[in-house]
Amino acid sequence: MERSKILRIVITALFTALIAAGAFIKIPLGPVPVTLQTLFVLIAVCSLPLSLSVLSVLAYLVLGAIGLPVFTTGGGIAALLGPTGGYLLGILPAVIAGSLIMKVMGSHIRLAACIAAAVTDIIIYAVGIPWLSIKLDLPFAAALATGLFPFIIGDVIKYIVTVITAPAIRNRVQELLDETD
Repeated sequence: MERSKILRIVITALFTALIAAGAFIKIPLGPVPVTLQTLFVLIAVCSLPLSLSVLSVLAYLVLGAIGLPVFTTGGGIAALLGPTGGYLLGILPAVIAGSLIMKVMGSHIRLAACIAAAVTDIIIYAVGIPWLSIKLDLPFAAALATGLFPFIIGDVIKYIVTVITAPAIRNRVQELLDETD
């Protein structure tokens, strides 16, 4: 196998592992815990080429779906269909959208990272909150109070960390990929 393919596999596996590890770094806060999972999703979106960010998240979701306990609530289809499953299901379209923003705006990396991180998070919430509302039989306002409002400050901190770290990681990943192509 050529070095370029191996490097792409290693980068994808690394970010898949970071996202999974982030799911275990959690603060219980009702049915939706605060985790670092989305931080690593945002860093993947803003640091990796579109294909690698999507593959990292897809690998994470597949590993969880087949039963490996990589989600905050464990693993398997039951975790995907539980109250927080909507957030998980929202990750893939969110990563595609955020990564496309990075691809289009790549020359303005800090601005692109700000916009991509916000769009990624908005899509995750747009899928997760209605799902939470349905699964817990909550009025939509209660789902917002449970599944969005407690996370806003943490999300802002995650955006700041992402905007600070993404340019360096993105540049290094691109250097590595360029060396092997």
